[in-house]
Amino acid sequence: MKEKLLALLGAHFGKILGSIMGLIVGWIIIAFGILKGLLVVVCIAAGFFLGSYLDSPRSGGDFTGRF
Repeated sequence: MKEKLLALLGAHFGKILGSIMGLIVGWIIIAFGILKGLLVVVCIAAGFFLGSYLDSPRSGGDFTGRF
């Protein structure tokens, strides 16, 4: 049973993740309004990309070394 569930999640991971992200973004827009919600989404995206840039082994030290 567990293997079947993991195989199902692995096969449809992008769809599941996209659905969860859509639910979260929809909730943020409903809770804060369109402009504030979009600002929150942009800030989350910027934080994600900055974090992934810092986590990358080839360029993470260069960024923090400048500060």
